Amino acid sequence: MMMYFEVYGCQMNTNDTEIAWSLLQEKGFKKTNNIKEADVVLLMTCAIRDNAEQKIWNKLDYLTSLKKARSRGTSNPPIKIGILGCMAERLKEEIVERNKLVDVVCGPDAYRDLPRLLSTTNSGQAAINVILSLDETYADVMPLRINNTTKSAYISIMRGCDNMCTYCIVPFTRGRERSRPISSILEEVQSLSDQGIKQVTLLGQNVNSYRDTSEGVDHAMYDERTLQETQMSRGFKTVYKLKKGGRRFSDLLHRVALIDPEMRVRFTSPHPKDFPDEVLHLINEYANICNQIHLPAQSGSTQVLQAMRRGYTRQSYLELVDHIRAIIPDINFSSDFIAGFCGETESDHEDTVSLIKQVKYNVCYTYPYSMRQESKRSQEELAGRNDGNIKVIMPNGLIPSTSTGRYNNRGMQVGDYVVAQINDGNSQVLKATPLFHSTLQDFHQQQRRQQEDIAS
Repeated sequence: MMMYFEVYGCQMNTNDTEIAWSLLQEKGFKKTNNIKEADVVLLMTCAIRDNAEQKIWNKLDYLTSLKKARSRGTSNPPIKIGILGCMAERLKEEIVERNKLVDVVCGPDAYRDLPRLLSTTNSGQAAINVILSLDETYADVMPLRINNTTKSAYISIMRGCDNMCTYCIVPFTRGRERSRPISSILEEVQSLSDQGIKQVTLLGQNVNSYRDTSEGVDHAMYDERTLQETQMSRGFKTVYKLKKGGRRFSDLLHRVALIDPEMRVRFTSPHPKDFPDEVLHLINEYANICNQIHLPAQSGSTQVLQAMRRGYTRQSYLELVDHIRAIIPDINFSSDFIAGFCGETESDHEDTVSLIKQVKYNVCYTYPYSMRQESKRSQEELAGRNDGNIKVIMPNGLIPSTSTGRYNNRGMQVGDYVVAQINDGNSQVLKATPLFHSTLQDFHQQQRRQQEDIAS
């Protein structure tokens, strides 16, 4: 059976695709780069922003037409369509309900089940596995590289995130943090070195919070430093209790750097709270650890950072930048920023712009805020559903009690029916201006009268 993979989103999705491909090849599946030759099309999806999901829905429109065209022929079996990754985890059964021709929905922790899921679809029914795991790291799976022409590779060292930033959906689609054993990572790095790979990037949703507890949290071989609580950057805090024991990111980074002095080592994406001096000194000491740190700020406003639940202030972030530069004078910084977060003012935005100018990043990745179902919604906005079951978002505030506006204005509450004017939107979400309160009966009577007036 021929497989075709299409990857959307972050580097972790590229690595996940290589894990899925390894598991499927072991069961006899083959890969093609021509989608029209494929018996199975698997989309590795992203859910971090609404725009990412829109790309998948658009692709599914094309794939369903391809599937219908294939089904009209007699020589080839019907093409199977699978949705993998974060969008699968976020929407689950909704994907199959909305697109009846999707055959497989598989979350990030269920790739081992892919062969069974695909086999189940032979009976004509959709197969779904989106169960999140507390311990799955695919440590025993050697990824098969999708692109054999490049001299760089991604290595997943941990999965999930415990930070619970209010804007982020990752804890809900990737689950809790868990780390691969150092031994399995080193084995993969050595294998890539033997293949002539010149650069590896260590991956994780919170890569520098890596903590290998495969030998227990208090194993006798650990030194006193390793048994201590996680050391956070000065002025930073976290929503969870500090963790003890296990081998940390500095231990891993050191041993990876020693494998091949001519192989460059990078890591992404870190959280600013997890930069102990040991990591910084390793970057400064080893020539093959790139002098580049991705230091996601997200905002330059302390007020917005607090709303985001990032665990630091503007000042503590800048102090960390100065501290890093004191240890690594020629360091290159990159960062992520979100514009238009809930409650952000013009002054907050100016704080972000000034932070960018002050730090002098080499690269900035900037995005407009995209509200996901599990992330934070502004208290200044309300969401409801229109008659067609499409989500409608509108600003909260006082509006007339009736269409005539002859009575006092009042606020909107859960359960109210509101007449609204649609101003913008897409196939998933509409943006509107609330006009006045109503009841279902009054609204439909008004609609009927308007139709009668037009007819007459």
